[in-house]
Amino acid sequence: MEIKRLNKAIAQTGYCSRRAADRLIEEGRVKVNGETVGLGVQVTDADEISVNGEVVTKKDETVYLVFNKPTGITCTTDTSIQGNIISYITYPFRIFPIGRLDKPSEGLIFLTNDGDIVNKILRSRNNHEKEYIVGVNKKVTDWFLKKMSNGIPILETVTKKCKVERIDDYSFRIILTQGLNRQIRRMCEYLDFEVRTLKRVRIMNVEVGRLRKGSLREFTKEEMEGLLELIGDSSKTEEASR
Repeated sequence: MEIKRLNKAIAQTGYCSRRAADRLIEEGRVKVNGETVGLGVQVTDADEISVNGEVVTKKDETVYLVFNKPTGITCTTDTSIQGNIISYITYPFRIFPIGRLDKPSEGLIFLTNDGDIVNKILRSRNNHEKEYIVGVNKKVTDWFLKKMSNGIPILETVTKKCKVERIDDYSFRIILTQGLNRQIRRMCEYLDFEVRTLKRVRIMNVEVGRLRKGSLREFTKEEMEGLLELIGDSSKTEEASR
């Protein structure tokens, strides 16, 4: 039976990240088999872990899901918020979205109950590609494409250089390797363009393809193998923050 650190075991339940688990442990809010424990404790799958009195021990199989999010759905696990992604999907056990896709946007988002994989995917320094199709209110000019691809000053930084190409007069394709808050919308606003439609069509090696809007499916074997290969050398939160 595998022995693992308590923070990793909590993260694998999908409850929170390892760093957040460390804080909960330090605050005395975590118990193993009914006993409050400290940092560095090791556990096995046979141990019962509870946080704030709630048993979080992982009992469900690990799942990796692809969802084609419609507009109007909010990527939050807070089920008190109307139109939240968890209530919309109604999966039989706890899952959570990896990253975000804002409410007016649509397209590809991953969901899982494996907290240990999330940080590798989310770290912007790992250069994981995300591809979008964007519709705007003005003609897409060569000037606009050049400005967008070379970096735009938003949120007290300058966006990384990225790939941008025209689809037609009023739409373009953009491939990002970072995930600033409402990044594409802010970039367009800086150039006095308004985003009318925004759809994410690819994350790394996984494409939305023919998955219908509002539909959910599991990763294929090939997609999972490709994803694990792409994130194999990625830094986790604790390592990348040093």
